[in-house]
Amino acid sequence: MEEQELSFPMSQGSFQQLWETNMTTQGPNIPPFVNENWSDLDVSLAPVLPEATFHEVFDEGLFELSEPLAVEPSMSPLDSVPPPASTVPSTIDYPGEHGFQLRFHKSGTAKSVTSTYSVQLIKLYCQRAKTCPVEVLMTKEPPPGAILRATAIYKKSEHMSEVVSRCPHHQSTSDSYEGVTHRSHLIRVEGSQRAQYLEDGNTKRQSVLLPYEPPQLGSEATTVLLNFMCNSSCMGGMNRRPILTILTLETQDGQVLGRRCFEVRVCACPGRDRKTEEENANKALNGTKNTNGTKRKSQPALPPPGTSKKIKSGSSTEDEDKDNVFLLQVRGRQRYEWLKKINDSLELMDRIPPAEQEKYKKKGFSKSRKQEALAPKSGKRMLTKEERSDSD
Repeated sequence: MEEQELSFPMSQGSFQQLWETNMTTQGPNIPPFVNENWSDLDVSLAPVLPEATFHEVFDEGLFELSEPLAVEPSMSPLDSVPPPASTVPSTIDYPGEHGFQLRFHKSGTAKSVTSTYSVQLIKLYCQRAKTCPVEVLMTKEPPPGAILRATAIYKKSEHMSEVVSRCPHHQSTSDSYEGVTHRSHLIRVEGSQRAQYLEDGNTKRQSVLLPYEPPQLGSEATTVLLNFMCNSSCMGGMNRRPILTILTLETQDGQVLGRRCFEVRVCACPGRDRKTEEENANKALNGTKNTNGTKRKSQPALPPPGTSKKIKSGSSTEDEDKDNVFLLQVRGRQRYEWLKKINDSLELMDRIPPAEQEKYKKKGFSKSRKQEALAPKSGKRMLTKEERSDSD
């Protein structure tokens, strides 16, 4: 089979002439593929290209672009994209029209409790990976499909922008959640297979979502079981920084219907830590601040009868105690007179300038030496003018 040569005119013709010359109904005039290394291999490309793809008459509108699809002005590409979450979530309680509230089980400050809540401090104390029941109450039933979202943030403003997550040690160690993809999440929901663990693409904050279930028959609240999977003192995690837990009631499209916020401390002994912090808060509130807002020291308590108050050595302590008044109960008139003379002497010494005090001391010393010189020797007694000796 003779090779067919594809020849082009030397003159620069139009594309239409080139089309009518070569692109016929029998297919394009393209030479077969021949490889010098193969022996007389003739491969025709004409069967590969269908006849329907070529036309004898050139279509001038073949390469014209079609008109773009008209887009209604009311539609926007961002309408289907949910708005990004705020960088710093709000921590202000908002009950909303549904009366969204939280309630915790009453438990004391014993060392054996695994979780306890302080109403005074609005703070939850719990052990790591222990169940913390939280009751959700509402005065009005939320719309169908409502969800509950739990998010943890740092309490102090200098740490709010950081993401709260577990420490590397607890993420690597095996636990009851081994094999799950949400190892870095601090808050987990126990007892529900419908919980979803999410991470915001913009802020990287982690949260857990749970479908809201109405209270069962005869109950006024819905119980949610929360677990905190890292201690507050863990290095590389919270690192002793206080955290807040935000529990919100939302619709499926992310609209917030209610919000509640409380502080959380994950520790080894919740009862002991709650008792200590409540006592410190009470001490700070009782008499340590005046009306002007400046701190002042409270008056020392009076000692019980029959006891004395120990005064620490030091010029600053002695100067402060000079202005304080102490009461002392004394039994017997004679003792009272003795102590009264001592007190009067001390009061008089306070009124005498220090320079003159030395004069009184010298006078008292010389008078005592004179009395010692006039004193009789042992075994003898001095006679007064009125007395006479036995010899007389």
